[in-house]
Amino acid sequence: MQTQFIFEMKHVKDYIIPFKGLKLGLHSFEYQIKEKFFEAYQYDDFIKSDITVKLDFLKKDTLFELLFLMSGTVRVNCDVSGEEYEQPVEGSLKLIVTFGEAFNNDHEDILIIPQHAYELDISQYIYELIVLNTPIKRVHPGILDGTLESETLDKLDELSRKTEKKTDPRWDKLKELIKDKK
Repeated sequence: MQTQFIFEMKHVKDYIIPFKGLKLGLHSFEYQIKEKFFEAYQYDDFIKSDITVKLDFLKKDTLFELLFLMSGTVRVNCDVSGEEYEQPVEGSLKLIVTFGEAFNNDHEDILIIPQHAYELDISQYIYELIVLNTPIKRVHPGILDGTLESETLDKLDELSRKTEKKTDPRWDKLKELIKDKK
């Protein structure tokens, strides 16, 4: 909780929208998300990040419609080779903000804020948008197209060849019987 408090004190100002002062209609915001943003959440899966989040904020009389559009890259380690690479990320999030008796974010795409609220902190939504749109399994593009050279891949290839050569002769005989029936 200490880090959350520090984040709120130092960095959240950039992600607070004081909607009481906004006129009705569409307002656009843009945020550049770097490593420091994720440090505040103690999220260290990204070595580096260069992400742009664009927010269209439509203010109406009784509610707000928010559309987040995110694109950019994050530098991560490959789950197979351990090599660093740039992972493209992109995604979007629609959020409806309305007023009620108390704060309630139980719904995925509806946020209820207290009647007396005058500003909205969107940092958590940006964080979730980025993290949830980053692939869980991270594989270097060089592995997929066969161009990555690494000691780890060489060792994995060597080990897989050793395991392929070892077969049980009893199973080989059974496989021959199945082939003969066809």
